[in-house]
Amino acid sequence: MAVYVTGDIHGNPVRLSKDSFYEQKDFFGNKDENIVIILGDFGLVWNRDEESKQEKYWLDWLDQKPFTTVFVDGNHENHKRLATYPIKEWHGGKAHEIRNNVLHLMRGEIFTIEDKKFFAFGGASSHDIQDGILDYNDEDWREEAKKLDKQGKYMYRIKDLSWWEEELPTDEEMQHGLDVLKENNNLVDYIITHSPSTSELYLMGGKGLYEPDILTNYLEEVKAATKYKKHLFGHMHVNKAINDRDICLYEQIIRIL
Repeated sequence: MAVYVTGDIHGNPVRLSKDSFYEQKDFFGNKDENIVIILGDFGLVWNRDEESKQEKYWLDWLDQKPFTTVFVDGNHENHKRLATYPIKEWHGGKAHEIRNNVLHLMRGEIFTIEDKKFFAFGGASSHDIQDGILDYNDEDWREEAKKLDKQGKYMYRIKDLSWWEEELPTDEEMQHGLDVLKENNNLVDYIITHSPSTSELYLMGGKGLYEPDILTNYLEEVKAATKYKKHLFGHMHVNKAINDRDICLYEQIIRIL
């Protein structure tokens, strides 16, 4: 049994090829015995209405790997499409089944792998929307986008096309996470998220481009109330250990079990 973790892939899982992730050459048997966790911004459920050819290619490619790929959602996902996939139980928690061996770990669930408990909670605030959010349902959005482009303002997104308000959790999702933790006596081995907590954001020096929000504050609450060994998160596009428990990952792939 082996469990590896890596950060954002943004729709390009090439780092999980044999040339880069060479450890997979030793993976045999049941694919569920070897797991790769992606810490959000998976990016292969992104196209507005259905899988694009590129998404299908890479999802099928991952599905044929000798391991199971699982991910928490980030802010660069089509959350509406994610919610349409069938839900299955996986290691004691709920997950969306994207492929047989590609799963989305739903928010606030705990998964038990080799007697280790993983609390998963996806989501994050987009930080590249300083120039506004246009609405795909507004018939004039293309003209508005052209105006912004001419002004050199490229930090905008389009609702339900390149930005989804579900990137941040609902009150119900956050309460569900607290309830599940309470059922487990607030004891887990790993907290896996896309977003950092508020204190981690400050310690990473991210304030300015990244700002505290309801999710970073929620994760601060979760960490304060929970006994855990490691918090692994992505989002900030660096590989950095804040301390021996709180670790941000990007391109690096690390083994934790």
